[in-house]
Amino acid sequence: MLIVISHDREFLDAITQVTLHLDNAKLTRYGGNYTAFEEMRAERMALQQASYAKQQERIAHLQKFIDRFKAKASKAKQAQSRVKALARMEKLAPVLTAGDFQFEFREPLSLPNPMLALSDLDCGYRSDGGRETTIVRGIERSVLAGQRIGILGANGQGKSTFVKTVAHELAPLAGTMTEGKGTAIGYFAQQELDLLSPADGPLMHMIRLARDVGPPAREQELRDFLGSFRFTGDMVTQAVGTMSGGEKARLVLAMLVWQRPNLLLLDEPTNHLDLSTREALSMALNEFEGSVMLVSHDRALLREVCDEFWLVAGGALKPFDGDLDDYQRWLLDQSREASKAASEQSRKVREEAAPAGNRKEDRKAAAAARQARADEIKPLKKELTLTDHRLGVLFAEREKLEASFADASLTPEQIAEAGKRLKAVNEDIERLEGRWLELSTRIDELGAAA
Repeated sequence: MLIVISHDREFLDAITQVTLHLDNAKLTRYGGNYTAFEEMRAERMALQQASYAKQQERIAHLQKFIDRFKAKASKAKQAQSRVKALARMEKLAPVLTAGDFQFEFREPLSLPNPMLALSDLDCGYRSDGGRETTIVRGIERSVLAGQRIGILGANGQGKSTFVKTVAHELAPLAGTMTEGKGTAIGYFAQQELDLLSPADGPLMHMIRLARDVGPPAREQELRDFLGSFRFTGDMVTQAVGTMSGGEKARLVLAMLVWQRPNLLLLDEPTNHLDLSTREALSMALNEFEGSVMLVSHDRALLREVCDEFWLVAGGALKPFDGDLDDYQRWLLDQSREASKAASEQSRKVREEAAPAGNRKEDRKAAAAARQARADEIKPLKKELTLTDHRLGVLFAEREKLEASFADASLTPEQIAEAGKRLKAVNEDIERLEGRWLELSTRIDELGAAA
């Protein structure tokens, strides 16, 4: 038995079969993974919903999202993923309506285009002694008004370094970074939580922000604003040092919203947020009229918010032509190449360490070993080909199933059946991808040893 608490919806979907929901001191059991829980809870709440008008207003609000981006669906897979994510939000309208936390980003005062132009930009660090360490170099990109960009890449490749440079937290090591006239950057990163004053409450933070950064406001206006972020009553004066990580993250979000940015730089914004607050953030970002650059391990947030992706790898930043599923396959390919390179290096080391010898027995033994490896490789290659074919069939079926959820003519029973099949398909894909990686690695090892 495994009991897991996680804010990662896709992770929960992949491994769980039962969901326990704790709400208002009551524990409710739902059969199925997190997506199944959302759908069943939505159905239950739809039956219990007291305010039909409010529910319809929320559905209309979500439909505006879908209408806004549906025109892009034929242009990019990212846009198609976003439409599906918004369609999912429509299904869950009763749950989201009942949520106790919603917020929105204020309309930007201007939308310069382009927001940002990067030319031959190098990002990295300077030591106190002036020594430079370049992490990402030669960046040639621009950020346009309304773009929603997900920044992908393995840990340590330079995603955060790049975002910090754009946010002016780090100075560029080379090249130029030109902001459009009127560009107002809003930056959210985990270290921002550490910059909060532990002894002061949310209200004092907002008073300082309104005074030093703006826009200015009276204390009651700031109290009302904090209330929209669930800081009410004595909480507005509670010392930040006594608050949870989630409460601190909500305060940083509130301070970000107050500044009315038109370019949002978000570096792992959901690390301390619960699932309902993540949903609120996702919806607020979809309403936001400015530009977004997002670094996150939350795949659901990336799918719902981003229209395109940039990849940081090998010291470079380039557009990634594909969606998150393509990125997952790219990671598998990278792992296979790394394994192959390691096997080749190991073979070279063994050859250099082995004593020279031309005896007949050595040659016979080597030939026998090669034949044994060939005999082992043959069935592995056959299984790999079959696995590749099966994965192709499953990927096609998954795409068809995901597209079906946007069909308004489906009955709840048909949707539930499609959801069950999608879960089974995802499980088969995960199992076969693992086997594909095992087979590829073993074949490479045997080939390198030849």
